[in-house]
Amino acid sequence: MSRQARPRWTDRLRSSVRAKLLVLVLAPLVVGVPVLLGLVWTWGYEAYERLLNFKISSDLVTAHEYFDRVRSGVGYDVQALAESHRLVARLGATPAALSSLLAELAPGRRLDFLLLLDREGRPLAASQPLAGVAIPRLDWPVVAAALHGSALTTVERFSADALQYVSPALRERAWLPLVETRAAAPDARTAEDRGLVIHAAAPVHDEKGNLVGVLEGGVLLNGNLEMVDRINAIVYRDGSLPLGSRGTATLFLDDTRIATNVRLFGDTRALGTRVSQAVRERVLGRGETWLGAAFVVNDDYVSGYEPIADGRGERVGMLYVGFLEEPFRDAGRMAMGALFVLFVLISAAGAALSLRWARSVFRPIERMNAVIQRVEQGEADARVGEVASRDELGRLAGEFDHLLDTLSAKREELQRWAEELDRKVAERTVELSEANETLRRAQQQLVMSEKLAAIGELTAGVAHEINNPVAVIQGNLDVLRDLLGPAAEPVRQEIRLIHEQTDRIRQIVTKLLQFARPGEFAGYAEAVDVNEVVADCLFLTQHGFDRRALEVATDFAASARIEINRSELQQVLINLIVNAVQAMPDGGRLNLTTADWSEDGASVGAVIRVRDTGHGIAPEDLSHIFDPFFTTKKGSGTGLGLSISYTIVERYGGRITVDSRPGEGTEFALWLRREPRYDESPSAPGFLRRW
Repeated sequence: MSRQARPRWTDRLRSSVRAKLLVLVLAPLVVGVPVLLGLVWTWGYEAYERLLNFKISSDLVTAHEYFDRVRSGVGYDVQALAESHRLVARLGATPAALSSLLAELAPGRRLDFLLLLDREGRPLAASQPLAGVAIPRLDWPVVAAALHGSALTTVERFSADALQYVSPALRERAWLPLVETRAAAPDARTAEDRGLVIHAAAPVHDEKGNLVGVLEGGVLLNGNLEMVDRINAIVYRDGSLPLGSRGTATLFLDDTRIATNVRLFGDTRALGTRVSQAVRERVLGRGETWLGAAFVVNDDYVSGYEPIADGRGERVGMLYVGFLEEPFRDAGRMAMGALFVLFVLISAAGAALSLRWARSVFRPIERMNAVIQRVEQGEADARVGEVASRDELGRLAGEFDHLLDTLSAKREELQRWAEELDRKVAERTVELSEANETLRRAQQQLVMSEKLAAIGELTAGVAHEINNPVAVIQGNLDVLRDLLGPAAEPVRQEIRLIHEQTDRIRQIVTKLLQFARPGEFAGYAEAVDVNEVVADCLFLTQHGFDRRALEVATDFAASARIEINRSELQQVLINLIVNAVQAMPDGGRLNLTTADWSEDGASVGAVIRVRDTGHGIAPEDLSHIFDPFFTTKKGSGTGLGLSISYTIVERYGGRITVDSRPGEGTEFALWLRREPRYDESPSAPGFLRRW
């Protein structure tokens, strides 16, 4: 190109819209389309690889879940047999009778063997006659765990001698000639005689609950074609793979296929073939999961391998799923080719239409675009203004300005509405919250009133009908003891027990009366030092600490004096401390703290916290712990302690809160007001007699 031609071309490019459009249309075709095609190919291939990896990862998860379910099922079956009445009832039978029972039970649970061991791990009976050299059973993790009282299921690698000992038939099933496999790690062996076993054991207790032995059982995975075919059917259902592809599943013992539906040729399964050395080093050597293409026996498969670990954490095998890769690649290439052709055709058609219909359109559009950018930056009064064009674009520019004016007005109006709506929503939210709280308190009060009314009627009759006979029993016990004198010594313990139980009946009736008619038990209110009351309660309950390894920590920081009946406050605190100690049967830490309670800078009263490090309260029980007769102490307790404590504290205008997490402990907090809020009418349930 000459020096004179070059300026004419650049001048034309700057002054001619047609030249600009030509450059704009041809540049994407000449430069952009090849680049885009390359990017689409690269991204498409990467997306294709990610899609295949995602699918094989999902397939491997499905296979893993099924294998885990099978493994858990073996454990459940062994545990169910260990707890079965038939086995427990015949624990005292002869070894031959026990072996006969195990031989009958094992096939029903599809177990390949069952062994009944004593507490030293010695076999007492077996579902099949034991043969060969005895293998120490205590070396197996599942047996050791069962002897400590816990059922356990693992996958274990059994040696040929271990298989021979539990069943010679299992050793024959496990034997498999090794097939020379391309790319596999060198191995001098010619056959695989070990077995991969789902191994389970559960403790066996007699009818009195004493541990008397262990039930051990298992399922041999070598040659278990039913399992791999089931995994394959679950993972690769009909229609889940493209035409021509097929899915496979395999169980490996180390790197040897012991159960697979991969075909070596024809209908012959590739049993005894081995995985490639690269896969072995990554999965068995480093314990990683293999996701991606791999050569399997005689073809390329999209493969997923994951290690299988035994009870000691050692990698003893692999779980594999995969499918033929070539049909996927063919489908991917066909889809990409069609996409490229379609992309080129659409680009060419678009460029032709743009060249044909594009005229002086950029200037008004650029101005409108500039206005849009200014509006996005916050310049709400930006407008296109007058344009030289009088065609559709000119009218569009005018309508665009009109639209911006309308939007600006609507925006201001919406802003006003939004502010008004926010204000009304806030007001309604506050009102609704207050109404809900009022309704909740009213509902709680109504429920409590109904319970108190019912319990009051019941308790009045109970107190009359029970206390009189109890008094007669106690009086006659005293007379009996006095009349018999030294002759009562042989039954002294029985007399004492009768006296204690009648006293317990009296205490239960008293608690019922106190809960149903709290006003009759209300004491005189006085200004008390909460630190002093907590210290007294700790001293009164200290006798229960001796039998437990408890650590007690106190922090008395409250300075406010609380107007309350001292005895009733002691009753509440002693109940909470005793509950905390009972929650720590194996020892722990008991924290007792006091602090001032302030709201909005003003002193309200004091707060007392009782915290333990026990087993905690289950979340589903937290909402019921203050309900009458609700208790988590099965076989002991009346379920009234916390209900009475809640009633006492609430009567003085305070409240009780609880914070508990299972396994971490529980904290109860008493919020007591300096001047309690109560109803001073003599008929009110919470009427307090002042000094």
